[in-house]
Amino acid sequence: MKFNRISLSVLALILVFSASLFAQDKEMTKEEWQNEMTSLTAKKADLQKELETLTAEVNELKKTSEGLQSYEDCQKDLYAVVGATNDDVAKFQSELDALTAQINKKQMPKKDRQAALDAMKASKISALPAFYDQVHNVLQRKLDAWEVKPEVILYTVVKGDNLWNIAKKKEHYGNGFAWPKIYNANRDQIKNPDLIYPKQVFKIPNLTDEEKAKYNKIRANYKPAPAQ
Repeated sequence: MKFNRISLSVLALILVFSASLFAQDKEMTKEEWQNEMTSLTAKKADLQKELETLTAEVNELKKTSEGLQSYEDCQKDLYAVVGATNDDVAKFQSELDALTAQINKKQMPKKDRQAALDAMKASKISALPAFYDQVHNVLQRKLDAWEVKPEVILYTVVKGDNLWNIAKKKEHYGNGFAWPKIYNANRDQIKNPDLIYPKQVFKIPNLTDEEKAKYNKIRANYKPAPAQ
């Protein structure tokens, strides 16, 4: 074996180097020389035995590895347990990736994302180690934590209210400049945006992303008139 040859060469070099050092030492007696050589020879024998033991272990491991299935065969056997092929698993992975992206982006409607996840849970493929935690735990936790605001909430006007202050409430838009959204959604009740009355019930629809950006920009650019 290449391993054996390298090891024996190293041992031989050690012995030669050591012998060379001893030979250069003019004060070493013949008896000291003999004792040193005897010690080195014993160490060489011990190392040789250790090398033989390691070689035997390596050969045994090689025999064991030769009897093992390849990774691909193991995967096929695993897929067979859930009645799937490589193509089935690849398709499942692709669908899972798409669903994960939709849930991370909170792509509405939420109920459709839940339905898609439930369908993936029902698949036997989801029991494979590569998918189980993501399908049955991670994504479900994300959906459970996903709070969906109702598309429209109702607000009852109280004394002193105006559309600006209603729009400015944190539970609504948090931005008074968005009052036209409330006005337009309740034109059947509001004839004049400056005149609203207690006990009127207004619809407060959600703002779209474009509307949020629009009204936030208006607020950022607003400069109050200087005091007189």
